[in-house]
Amino acid sequence: MTTLADFRNAIGNTGLKVSPIGLGTVKLGRNQGVKYPTGFELPNDTEAANLIAQAKDLGINLIDTAPAYGISEERLGPLLHGQRHEWVICSKVGEEFHQGVSSFDFSAAHTRRSVERSLQRLKTDFIDLVLVHSDGQDMDIIHNGEALGTLADLKQEGLIRAYGMSTKTVDGGIEAGRQSDCVMVTYNLSHREEEPVLDFCAAHNKGVFIKKALASGHITLDDHEDPVQASMDFLYGHPAVSSAIIGTINPAHLQDNCNKALTTLNALRNTQKQP
Repeated sequence: MTTLADFRNAIGNTGLKVSPIGLGTVKLGRNQGVKYPTGFELPNDTEAANLIAQAKDLGINLIDTAPAYGISEERLGPLLHGQRHEWVICSKVGEEFHQGVSSFDFSAAHTRRSVERSLQRLKTDFIDLVLVHSDGQDMDIIHNGEALGTLADLKQEGLIRAYGMSTKTVDGGIEAGRQSDCVMVTYNLSHREEEPVLDFCAAHNKGVFIKKALASGHITLDDHEDPVQASMDFLYGHPAVSSAIIGTINPAHLQDNCNKALTTLNALRNTQKQP
C-alpha cells in the first residue's frame, strides 16, 4: 500500500528527505495565543504518543516544533525516545513565548543558547533542521541579525544538519533561500502572495516548507468542493513544495489529510508517467 513515505522529497543537497506532510506540534505544547477557529485542550502523553505513532504509520517522518510552542519540545524528547533516527526534527530560534506574549532575539548568543536548549529538551545530540522564527522584519533579520550566520556555524559544528528561515515577506523569503538551505512560507488557497519565493527555490534547489497550508483551519470553499482536497491539489501543484506542516491533534483529521495528500500525489505521479 502506498504511503507518504513513497513520496519523500530531498531538501537541496543536505541529505535530508522529508515526507510531503509534516506533523506540526504547536498543539502539543501551547493553546494560548493561537489562531485556530476553536479552542482545545493539550493532549495527554498517551494521546500524543498515539498521534506520533499514527503519523509514522502514515509515512510521515517530519516533525515540526519550536521553543515558542510552549512545552512542545520538552514533551517530544521523551515521546521520541528510541525512535530518534526515524524522524527529521525541525525546530526554530528567535522567538520566545512567555505568559501569553512573544518576544524576539536574533543575536548570536541567543541563537546558540536556544539551539543548545532545544538539544537538551529534545534529548538528542543533533537537530536535523533549525529555522529562524521571523517577527515579520525579514530583511532586517537577515542583514542586521546574527541568527542565520550562527546557524551556519552550528551546522559546521555538527549540532544541526540544515538551516533556514520561516519568513513573512517575499523579499525575505527569496533572500533567505539564497543564503540558506530552505525556507518556510505561508502558501494556501487564500494566500498566494509568496509564490515568487517558491519559484526562486524551485530554480535554485532549495527546500520549501509550507505553514498555514489549510489557513489554520479557516479555508472555506463552495458547497461542492472539499477544501482539504482542493488545498492538497493546490499545494503539490507547485514543484517547489517539500512538505506542508499541518498541526493537528485529531487522529481522524490526520488520517484524512494524509489520504487526500496521497490522492493528489498519486494523480500527479500517474500524470507524469503518461507519454
